[in-house]
Amino acid sequence: MVILTGKTLTWKEAERVILHNEPVQLAAEASENIRTNRSAVEKMIAKRKTMYGINTGFGKFSDVIIEEKDLDKLQLNLIHSHACGVGKPFSEEISRAMLLLRANALAQGLSGVRREVLQQLVDFINARIHPVIPSQGSLGASGDLAPLAHLVLALLGEGEVYFRGKRMKAAAAIAEAEIKPLTLKAKEGLALINGTQAMTATGVITILELEKLLYQSEQIAAMTVEGLGGIMDAFDADLHEARGHKEQMETAGRIRSHLKDSQLTTRQGEKRVQDAYSIRCIPQVLGACWQSFHYVKQVLETEMNAVTDNPLIFTEKEKVISGGNFHGEPVALAMDFLKLAIAELANIAERRLERLVNPQLNDLPPFLSPNPGVESGAMIIQYSAASLVSENKTLAHPASVDSIPSSANQEDHVSMGTIAARHAYEMLANTRRVIAMELICAMQAAEYRGPEKMSLSTRRLYEKARKIVPSINKDRVFSTDIERLTKWLKETEESRICQVSFSSMQ
Repeated sequence: MVILTGKTLTWKEAERVILHNEPVQLAAEASENIRTNRSAVEKMIAKRKTMYGINTGFGKFSDVIIEEKDLDKLQLNLIHSHACGVGKPFSEEISRAMLLLRANALAQGLSGVRREVLQQLVDFINARIHPVIPSQGSLGASGDLAPLAHLVLALLGEGEVYFRGKRMKAAAAIAEAEIKPLTLKAKEGLALINGTQAMTATGVITILELEKLLYQSEQIAAMTVEGLGGIMDAFDADLHEARGHKEQMETAGRIRSHLKDSQLTTRQGEKRVQDAYSIRCIPQVLGACWQSFHYVKQVLETEMNAVTDNPLIFTEKEKVISGGNFHGEPVALAMDFLKLAIAELANIAERRLERLVNPQLNDLPPFLSPNPGVESGAMIIQYSAASLVSENKTLAHPASVDSIPSSANQEDHVSMGTIAARHAYEMLANTRRVIAMELICAMQAAEYRGPEKMSLSTRRLYEKARKIVPSINKDRVFSTDIERLTKWLKETEESRICQVSFSSMQ
């Protein structure tokens, strides 16, 4: 059970809830803060104090005062009018993450909602009811309005959800789960949709999956080093300590650990003096990717525990402040930065793949074909990898440099952070396929050299992956192999196919 306080959600807890369906509950302190905060809002409404989005219109309509009898209707109209999302729905994991992050943000007790609102979010999480949320339509300020409006529709018993393996009407799902539809009161619709939870949830899923893929890419790169008879001197600890980047040193250490007992690697001067950059510079490139990863992970951890709606109600100080915590710029810039690292992860993997199949760059059978000429072998696997790498380069264009004013120029600078996060996740899927393609070719090259000469680490990977994709003994439809191996890399429970500790990397 994960306890939500609004301030203390960790990565491990988020992973357990989002990916392993662990239940949640509100902390007792959070419940009390929510109660007193809501009481303050109701007192201010009774005093007819003007408060944005509570008794005024929204955006350019912020100067329109709403009569008390229409306050609840205002909130429902807000959800209906803002549910303008389009395109393919977010995955169930991202939808579940949005529920979790929205609940955690409201749990701080600064948003003026009733406890019933939080409980509805918690009940959805625990019943595994995941709203169907279109992935396109957010500007990333005033938060993720359109996606979150679709999330709220489900809380109200409207729209669609995923439940027990089916996509169905929300009303049917909540009836089956014995949950009553939520009815919105003053401020609550606005509190639920003002926020960065779509972009942050997408970023969280991207980080959780990317961490696994980074470790996997290191071990697969180590197998490629074996397939090419790579030079181990480039991974020497002294060399990397001389530069001083922590992540570079750690990557080099893991490569050494993966290859420490290999009989397929060489020393400088045995076959050649230096390897190409895609081999020699694995620690420098992947180390930099790890640096980007750690920065973005830190930004997202802050955002996971942030209050991002507007206005905020500070109970003890009796202040209602309209601000801009919904603006997604911190996440937008971070996700755009992460896209560069994801692109480079695929870029260098494809270059290693090319060295495995190009007969001008190795002493292996041309294109790893068992019958060169009659059979093309892995020739077109490299084509597909190059295509994905090129597509990544277009997706890597920063979304955050763009801004289109909205709401009659009241909202005149927006982050486009959800676009940045979506593109990062798309790029991650492309990159995983490229790395799966490298693994297919690395296994074939190592097999040609002699699997019995592989290191314990890479041999373990080879044996597991060979159960998914057989040896290339004739031409076949490789698309099936690529997709099966990609699925395995994503779904395997092991974040590191062969775990190593840094203490053993020296």
